[in-house]
Amino acid sequence: MRTLFLSLCMACAFGSFAQETTKLTAAKHNKFGLIYSLPRTQIEINALVTRTTVKAGPFYKYAERFLGTPATITQNAETYTLDKIQVFTQGVPDKEQQYLVQFKSGSTPFICLNKENVILSVNTDPVSEEKPEPLTAQPKTYSLEGNSYYSVFSEDLLLAGSTAKMAEEAAKQLYHIRESRINLITGDVDQMPADGESYKLIIKQLDQQEQALVALFMGTTETEQYVKKFRITPSGDLTDEIAFRFSTKRGIVSKDDLGGNPVYLNLKITERGELPVDPKGKPMPLPKKGLVYCIPGYADISLKLNGKELFNENFQIAQFGVQYALDPSMFDAKKGAAQVTFYPQTGAIREIKQ
Repeated sequence: MRTLFLSLCMACAFGSFAQETTKLTAAKHNKFGLIYSLPRTQIEINALVTRTTVKAGPFYKYAERFLGTPATITQNAETYTLDKIQVFTQGVPDKEQQYLVQFKSGSTPFICLNKENVILSVNTDPVSEEKPEPLTAQPKTYSLEGNSYYSVFSEDLLLAGSTAKMAEEAAKQLYHIRESRINLITGDVDQMPADGESYKLIIKQLDQQEQALVALFMGTTETEQYVKKFRITPSGDLTDEIAFRFSTKRGIVSKDDLGGNPVYLNLKITERGELPVDPKGKPMPLPKKGLVYCIPGYADISLKLNGKELFNENFQIAQFGVQYALDPSMFDAKKGAAQVTFYPQTGAIREIKQ
């Protein structure tokens, strides 16, 4: 596989997932014939986006005067960042690739299919497939833990005659809270809390009040994440195909929304699947009534945004391959009953055991 390039970040941890499978056994009632499907390869793109909302505090103009430092947030704004891109392939049933494999009368081979009737294995359990850990949106976070800073407005602050006086009263409250906390920590108080839990509760309340008062000057920040999924089933090379559009002001938008910059998908076939050849280099004939499988091709897949490469990898793709077949006699118990497992993304042989 080609070296993975990620300008942002791609999840590299993998976890197993349980497959729902069906086991079919060749017998008299089905005339020793079993039906299955081969897959088409689908590309799934997952995008993790973070929305950040900042709001200026009502006293931001007075931050430097009363707190000694200018406010970093001076106006309300909402921005979006494209944090992670994850790309992988999966198999979807191909309606044009349904087959009947005819086994020898008297044998009892079996095949395992997934819930969409795509073949997974013959005469053995399928391999537990691994997929990337899904991108997960983190819970919403607030610089004030969801509490409004107006909860700390004192009577003196509310009765102040101007915004400047209100800011001055807020600053006084802030310094008073900081002084009270220092005194509590150093034990310089008339009466200490009754126990450790009471102490922690008071400290926590003082911290929350301080945070809310600081926000009156410095503003608040809220972040929220979401994941968008896009699926593409390619049939050939793709050049600057728009996978989705992204805006730093609105996040992921529809493909026809010119307010977002396009995330381009490029797919280049690097190798097509070929039929096996005999010692003379001629393609070998397809075994009659055999078990058809796929010899996939390969393709480079890349994603770009504003000329910057977000992803580049090489994948096996069933559509760019050819179909061949295994001789059904190899599954005869008298001859050792071969065991075969397949890749569900392509229908290619994973392993054969005789």
